Amino acid sequence: MIDMKKHKKLLAIVLIGILFLPFKVYGAAETLGDLRSSYNALVKEQKDNANKTAATKAEIERKKKAIAQAQIDLQAAETEEKETEEKIQESNEHIEQLKWEAEKVLLYMQQLQGQNVYVEYVSGATSMTELITRVEAINQISDYITDTVDNLKEEIKNNEQLKIELQEKQKKLQAQIVSYEKIIEQNYNNLETYDKFADDIDTKVAAAKKQLDTYVDLCRSNLGKTDDNVKLDDCTKVPVNSGWMKPLKSGTITSLIGYRWGSYHNALDIGGNPEGTPVYAAAAGIVAGIQAKTSCGGNRVFINTNINGTKYTYFYYHLLSYNVKVGDVVDQNTVVGYVGGGRSTSYKYGGYDTCTTGAHLHFGIAYGWVSSHVGKGYVMEKLPGFGNYEGYKFTSRLDYYTG
Repeated sequence: MIDMKKHKKLLAIVLIGILFLPFKVYGAAETLGDLRSSYNALVKEQKDNANKTAATKAEIERKKKAIAQAQIDLQAAETEEKETEEKIQESNEHIEQLKWEAEKVLLYMQQLQGQNVYVEYVSGATSMTELITRVEAINQISDYITDTVDNLKEEIKNNEQLKIELQEKQKKLQAQIVSYEKIIEQNYNNLETYDKFADDIDTKVAAAKKQLDTYVDLCRSNLGKTDDNVKLDDCTKVPVNSGWMKPLKSGTITSLIGYRWGSYHNALDIGGNPEGTPVYAAAAGIVAGIQAKTSCGGNRVFINTNINGTKYTYFYYHLLSYNVKVGDVVDQNTVVGYVGGGRSTSYKYGGYDTCTTGAHLHFGIAYGWVSSHVGKGYVMEKLPGFGNYEGYKFTSRLDYYTG
């Protein structure tokens, strides 16, 4: 007869074993030489980044100056357009005045002709020269008015064209300003990151140096060797884990891994516990990195581990406090730290962590052994033993998800 209790227990073990199969590893450090290479690569990236940052900032300043000049030119064009509009108005008023004066002159001449005064004025000349002069004087008055009106019309035409040109110039300047602003925005994006939790290069270099120094000390102490070919596993004496345990005794998934609010979220958020709740090591390992009171993520701890021969780093963010230091060996009963992210640490309530508004644990797993933040492509998208949906609950560190 089959013992159903033993059968169920065996089935649970098999299911957990399936869930904890190894995942693909991205650039896992196997030796001291690997750590040194990673550190040196980061140092080079730091130098390159400094040069690119300086160049980008210089470009931003150039574009800011160009925008300032374009705004000055735009203001000048707007002023010139306004002045041109006033000139057009003045010319139109002048034309109207001349038309009115011309009408009066013509009316007066008609009156003179009707009374024969015009004929008398012309015929009253005492000489041919005076006759020509009198006729010419009358014609000049008429021609002056006609020419002046024509000139003013031409002036208006030119001003209207200038106005159109100034409006086009303003459009080009405005488009130029928008273009420069976009370039500045892109350059600022180059200086920053869309991953709000991401570390700057200086933080990465410092963490990598601390990790390297820690492993060098361990290898020297345990093996008496610090050559590049020394295997990290031989130095740490950390046991190989057969699987994971949950970092908390209970909790609820409040946010998944993936893009949210315009940035990449590299871990599960586990809520349902107040600040001060113990956070345990999810697997035996060695503490590889600690970042205290960061502005986004608060207290962070990174732990290198080995699961069935495959290297991973699991990490906790938003800790209220931590009980470990870099180089410490932990097991699955070790209390690494305590849940934070609430009133004691959240910037919303006067704390230092801008990336949290309530108590929770940010728990993620990265491929390979690292010592600082990693983003998309270097973290598990679905953590083993967890339901991949918001609202998933667990009530034991040994709970597992089957559907």
